[in-house]
Amino acid sequence: MKAVFVAEPGGPEALDLREVGDPVPGPGEVLIDVVAAGINRADVQQRRGFYPPPPGASEILGLEVSGRVSGFGPDVTRPFSVGDRVVALLAGGGYAEKVAVPAEQVLRVPGGVDLVTAASLPETAATVYSNLIMTAQLQPGELVLIHGATGGIGTMAVQMAKAFGARVAATAGTEEKVSTARAFLGVDVAINYNEQDFVDAVRNATGGRGADVILDVVGAKYLERNVEALAPYGRLVVIGLQGGAKAELNIGLLLNKRAAIIGTALRPRPVEEKGVIMAALREHVWPLITEGRIKPLVDRTFPLADVQKAHEYFDSGEHVGKVLLTM
Repeated sequence: MKAVFVAEPGGPEALDLREVGDPVPGPGEVLIDVVAAGINRADVQQRRGFYPPPPGASEILGLEVSGRVSGFGPDVTRPFSVGDRVVALLAGGGYAEKVAVPAEQVLRVPGGVDLVTAASLPETAATVYSNLIMTAQLQPGELVLIHGATGGIGTMAVQMAKAFGARVAATAGTEEKVSTARAFLGVDVAINYNEQDFVDAVRNATGGRGADVILDVVGAKYLERNVEALAPYGRLVVIGLQGGAKAELNIGLLLNKRAAIIGTALRPRPVEEKGVIMAALREHVWPLITEGRIKPLVDRTFPLADVQKAHEYFDSGEHVGKVLLTM
């Protein structure tokens, strides 16, 4: 099969398409003929040499795929059949024509979603649901601030928060993206972070109270301002480090607000935890997608052979929604 590796850390030119042997599913694993794979920020970090795969995971890039079941390893108990249309959450291996994945991390494609578009769902939906709902315990009527409203995570987070009854403030870097966040995604408070102070915008929208939950992909650069933007008993969930990994923290302000800072990552979690998250998606999120209350948004697709061009486009930041590779 064809698969993408990182020849050496660097830019998109470091991505190397190779011919390798087909994966063999191990105990409890499902073999999938991949139709499409999602590109995520974690893939870029791995390409740059900053985010190696967890021990035992594939060196092949890619954390989410859609495709068809083509085989099984021993002891698979999940009710799948050969030919089933599925999506899978991976620790690696997605930029390839085949992948073997624990059955707990595989779900059937939700109704009303085509098989290519479905590749935009597993990593994105699992990240958002596990952090906003399971970890931050976002409640109806609360205000959540989402940084990067128009990226893959952002578009899913805005829609999921709205579907669960929250109010949403969100940041984006251009007026076009701010307009998209407001008009297409239904953001209540859309903030151009290049022209507005997001702390002031959130306070103005809440009578000075602040955000109950903040979902942050930026990290160190926003830490101080995020804490300032939190409401009493607020929860800041950091899921990315695009703005660095180290920053000073005013613990006194955190104590005064009785607030919490939580750092999470999905990729290194054990199979059992990922299985719980995927089961929750099937129960709580897939029906919202089938009903059209959450709509997966794909910006552009590229064939696997054009993986370097796909990463160049992803790195440009011009996309709204997901960028996918097709096999």
